[in-house]
Amino acid sequence: MAEVETAPAAVAATTPEVAATEGGAAAEAKGPHKLHRQWTFWYDIQSKPKPGAAWGTSLKKAYTFDTVEEFWSLYDQIFRPSKLTGNADFHLFKAGVEPKWEDPECANGGKWTVPCNRKATFETMWLETLMALIGEQFDETEDICGIVASVRQRGDKLALWTRSASNEAVQVNIGKKWKDVIDYNDKITYTFHDDSRREKPSRGGRYTV
Repeated sequence: MAEVETAPAAVAATTPEVAATEGGAAAEAKGPHKLHRQWTFWYDIQSKPKPGAAWGTSLKKAYTFDTVEEFWSLYDQIFRPSKLTGNADFHLFKAGVEPKWEDPECANGGKWTVPCNRKATFETMWLETLMALIGEQFDETEDICGIVASVRQRGDKLALWTRSASNEAVQVNIGKKWKDVIDYNDKITYTFHDDSRREKPSRGGRYTV
């Protein structure tokens, strides 16, 4: 069953009400469909930071799940980007991996980024990516950390985080597969977290597919 880490009800003013466990008993009666691994949803509602506050203080762990039924309950009732307003992020990462550069699984990694200015398309790409991740559709699945959906006034974007940024062949394969999953035809770029930490991103990204 889903493990509730931090109830998003604390930010009910900007996120949907939490009712993700309703109907769980009925799903279990039919027998839940187990996933290959556990996954965790996170959320980040970004208000004006307090002076001296460290980055990531607004990042909260929400739910850890390991069945198909739990995924759909959480997605349908909570983790749709269209339910977010203002500056906010939803994250889906492998259980045990925090969506932070400092996490050991992410420290030497990077991310593929896809911008999107159409809300309906953005939500569809988010869902297609979620299903591909929990369904283990990537050949290089062990190199993937998770996905971030960022809602911003200046334009929304998705970012697929991976572990080994320096392995160009692996990252290019992941990038190509992701474009197929979300049916995206424009070029996408890969950036190293290390570049972002130093605030010296490579012009145009390190890799492009």
